[in-house]
Amino acid sequence: MEFRHAPGIWADFPELAAGALFAAGIDARARVADRTAHWYGAADARLADASAAELPEVQAWRRAFARMGLKPTQYRCASESLLRRFAKEHALPAIHPLVDLCNAISLAYAIPVAVLDTGRITGPLQVGYADGTESYLAFSGETEHPYPGEVIFADAAGNAHARRWTNRQSARSAVQPETATVLIVAEAMHEAGGDDIRSLIATLEAELTATWTATTKSAVLSAASPQVDSGGMARPAPSPGRPA
Repeated sequence: MEFRHAPGIWADFPELAAGALFAAGIDARARVADRTAHWYGAADARLADASAAELPEVQAWRRAFARMGLKPTQYRCASESLLRRFAKEHALPAIHPLVDLCNAISLAYAIPVAVLDTGRITGPLQVGYADGTESYLAFSGETEHPYPGEVIFADAAGNAHARRWTNRQSARSAVQPETATVLIVAEAMHEAGGDDIRSLIATLEAELTATWTATTKSAVLSAASPQVDSGGMARPAPSPGRPA
């Protein structure tokens, strides 16, 4: 399994900072409530001083969306959507322990974090420009086709696993109760994005290995080093997980 950004993405968005983490040995039985509460607290502290729209991480993604021809208040990056919901409800719905943990960390960093089941992805996964023939499975069950030139996560079979870059993931590779191996991607556009992505990826790796008996492989990506692969990472038997 390989993940990369197309050269055109790095050329058009030189401010992009990205990180990816492969993890094997995930299951749905772990308890993460204490850990998500910790990261919720960090998000609360940030939102006490500024709204989601005022955070530099979110403002940078809004500018990127505008450059893609998208209205930033109509199409929001995933972290802004989570922050807006969290500001109203002070919680997020429980989905899966890994997704819940990644969402909480995304809130704390205000950076989009995508979690994908690698077993539902065919061949290399690339962030690049759509040609319009790709298929995207919405959570409603409908199949959509990205417009030509839209930034998507596309695999070798022509499946789009995310639309409008960090706006919306696909149901096709969403984490399920039986998911064991995942790819986690974090992307930032703000000035301190490089440092924050390194910190976020290290945080994710520490949280995953503390909560599951997981093996991981991670990388911070750049135009000079744009891809990472799972490297034949072993797949340990799922464990019941350790309490957070």
